[in-house]
Amino acid sequence: MKGTALAGVVLIVIGVVGFAFGHISYTTKEKAIDLGPIEVMADKKHNIAIPDIAAALALIAGVGLVLAGARSNS
Repeated sequence: MKGTALAGVVLIVIGVVGFAFGHISYTTKEKAIDLGPIEVMADKKHNIAIPDIAAALALIAGVGLVLAGARSNS
């Protein structure tokens, strides 16, 4: 598989995942209370939204690259 087609497949997967999930979430630990030797940690959840337009552009670009890779093989 050529590099162009492989990059296209990766972009297609990214686009489909972007449409399927819509966001990426992760959790970090942060200090809630710090009183000398006493520290209380709390989990804080963060979300990163994936815009639908970004997923659509990745999908379209991926299909274009796969088609371009197929044409170069012919």
